Amino acid sequence: MTGPTGRTGRVSAAALTEFSTAVFAAAGMSPEDAATVARVLVWANLRGVDSHGVLRIPRYLDLCDRGRINPRPSMRVTHAAASLFVVDADRAPGPVAMTHAMRQAIPKARAAGIGWGLVRETTHCAAVGYYTLIAARARMAGLATVASTPNMAYHGARGAGVSTAAVAIAAPGGQHPPLMLDMSAAVAAAGKLMQARNASEAIPEGWALDRDGAPTVDPDRAALPLPLGGPKGAGLALMIECLTSLMLGHPVLSPRLLGDEAGDRHRQNALVVAVDIAALIGPEIYERQVERLAAGIKSLPRADGVDEILLPGERGDRILARRERDGIPLPPGTWRGLAAAARRFGLDLPPAL
Repeated sequence: MTGPTGRTGRVSAAALTEFSTAVFAAAGMSPEDAATVARVLVWANLRGVDSHGVLRIPRYLDLCDRGRINPRPSMRVTHAAASLFVVDADRAPGPVAMTHAMRQAIPKARAAGIGWGLVRETTHCAAVGYYTLIAARARMAGLATVASTPNMAYHGARGAGVSTAAVAIAAPGGQHPPLMLDMSAAVAAAGKLMQARNASEAIPEGWALDRDGAPTVDPDRAALPLPLGGPKGAGLALMIECLTSLMLGHPVLSPRLLGDEAGDRHRQNALVVAVDIAALIGPEIYERQVERLAAGIKSLPRADGVDEILLPGERGDRILARRERDGIPLPPGTWRGLAAAARRFGLDLPPAL
């Protein structure tokens, strides 16, 4: 086994994907599923969303070890209508379940105008923007969102009440890259706190509470992210639970909040939506309108101190181009996590550039 474990270093996306695929295959996933999970995590790193990248590998392995992630799931569609369907994910790795669901939603949308898919009993879904871009590449609008167990403070409360509830929306842009918003209902997602711990960096005020419900800037004490916009983020997360878990008859929040569920079972439910633009308007017309909208926003007068107005997804597109060329930077904490996985399975670390 070779490679740095206590310092920063860059690694190529290809080498990191190959290593991550080998780790997940060694953990029991099929070669195809292992490659899917690796591809989604490295995609997040490439776009600068390091909080949802390969730093998650130790956590995913732990969830596999404890039976929270099923490395060999038997996913099946349990309900289907003209535009609606339900995928029972059987605790599949989140990237596997979400990729499968969006690929089911697209033909539904072609047939019925919209494909609305609920995903029951999945696990951590990584950066959900990835799945909306599957729809955008098919010249459709895409939406994806995830409901999870309480891990974020509810507005006005000192304890966890809702999840950080990731949500993403993508729209194809013709000659312009797809517009893609990928956000959390939290000021900063839980992965951002993990990222700060790995880098030994203080977090900004207003990001999180400690286990006693007090504000903190110490990443090692931070336990609960705070909702974005106070009641707005908290309300968004609550309503995502209503659109996903409750419609599945599989609530996630209330059993934990009311104390009628034993154990710490890792549970998530999700929603994917694909909208066939061609059912409403010519895709070329729509994409030209997206291009014009993007140009209009970019042409707005800039506020003092602002060099450029950026569109949703634009910063990530630029980071992706740079990291594809120069490699993905990994902090010492992430290297240590990868090194532990390499030791466990007798693998070589990806070489630093």
